[in-house]
Amino acid sequence: MRLGKRGNRGEAQRLGPRLDQIVDPNHPLVKLAQRIDWAFIEQHLDAVYRDGPGQPPLPIRLMAGLAILKHMRNLSDEKLCEIWVENPYYQLFCGEVFFRHTLPFDRSSMSRWRQRMGEGKLTVLLQESLHLATRTGAARPADFTRVIVDTTVQPKAVAFPTDARLLHRAREWLVKLAHKHGVALRQSYTRVGKSALVRHQRHAHARQFKRANRALRTLRTYLGRVMRDIGRKIGADASLRERFAQPLALAHRMHAQRYRQRGPKVYSLHAPEVECIAKGKAHRPYEFGVKVSITTPLRRCRGGQFVAHVAALPGNPYDGHTLATVLPAIICQNGTSLIRVITDDGYRGHKAPPTQAPCVYTSSQKRGVTAQIKRELRRRPAVEPVIGHLKADHRMGRNYLAGQAGDAANALLAAVGYNFRLLLVWLAGLGGLLRTLIRNPSTDTPNARCAT
Repeated sequence: MRLGKRGNRGEAQRLGPRLDQIVDPNHPLVKLAQRIDWAFIEQHLDAVYRDGPGQPPLPIRLMAGLAILKHMRNLSDEKLCEIWVENPYYQLFCGEVFFRHTLPFDRSSMSRWRQRMGEGKLTVLLQESLHLATRTGAARPADFTRVIVDTTVQPKAVAFPTDARLLHRAREWLVKLAHKHGVALRQSYTRVGKSALVRHQRHAHARQFKRANRALRTLRTYLGRVMRDIGRKIGADASLRERFAQPLALAHRMHAQRYRQRGPKVYSLHAPEVECIAKGKAHRPYEFGVKVSITTPLRRCRGGQFVAHVAALPGNPYDGHTLATVLPAIICQNGTSLIRVITDDGYRGHKAPPTQAPCVYTSSQKRGVTAQIKRELRRRPAVEPVIGHLKADHRMGRNYLAGQAGDAANALLAAVGYNFRLLLVWLAGLGGLLRTLIRNPSTDTPNARCAT
């Protein structure tokens, strides 16, 4: 069902004083809510709704405001719902007129809203953060014509995968599913399977690898017996075969994969899309998640080092090959042409589009590098602190959203929260400077203008 006009919801109930009468109008969150073009966001996100029967959807400003607050403050869905009821500034930011003592939505509504919007629609929030930066003077459109492109890993919320534990978990999963659907197994191997896992862990810790491999073969044997038993018991029952199709397919892949094999492997049952990515870190040789491309301006904007573009790259592609899709997406999203693209050595042999290839420079490049380009190449590490903040402060360090769509949405919303947090600091600084000028009217005007 299509969303109706929001209006002043709750005004007829008169639950108490209006929120704009009890909050500080100079609070940065209030100023940020006033500066955001919510009509632009609603116009683009309303396209996913269709006219027809059903319950009216929740207001777009409410759900978009929750998504921004979640990643701007590094909160889980549950914690955000808990704070939202207690914080009038959060409610005002989400478009409420009167203070609410109960949640007007369910926590699961946030998950369904993210799934409905998808990566394509959530990009509007990143566009609005950059538009707001230019409207408030925190950035200029020319700042986004020279950019730094780099990749990082967005880890998934999975345990560190080992072959023994994966085989054990796959057998437990199949046994639990068989009991749920009334499939009587010849043997579940619950006790002896746990014992074999413990033996493997102890022998591997003691570096007794022959004994550890013997226990690993036992675990693989138990999983194979359970898979064959389930295949015989479900027989020609179409409903059971459909229900067991995906679990059995994953179990067969786990049963067949071997240590150091080439090609894709299964590293988690609940997140089979997880990939093993090596980025050359001494403290973390392998990370399990998805590769993400991050783009920031070459020169620091007045409001900070904003994120100009972010995209999840499933399949663990070579960094240089990602420019074929990343550069056109940057131009389409920001509406500006690219003059200079600075990358690290991992982008050598890139496959940038022919129109943008001349403006791409890697760190070790020598041919065609002028003195100005040398100075710009020394700015390449400026993207590293941005990646650190995205992971530590905006929920990119561990992704809890399901599937490849969750990988893309989490990376995009992390960039949205990072940009809006910079804008929050920028607006707070402008407000503090304005109050200082009002208290000190004798301040020299040209100097004050330079300070802003």
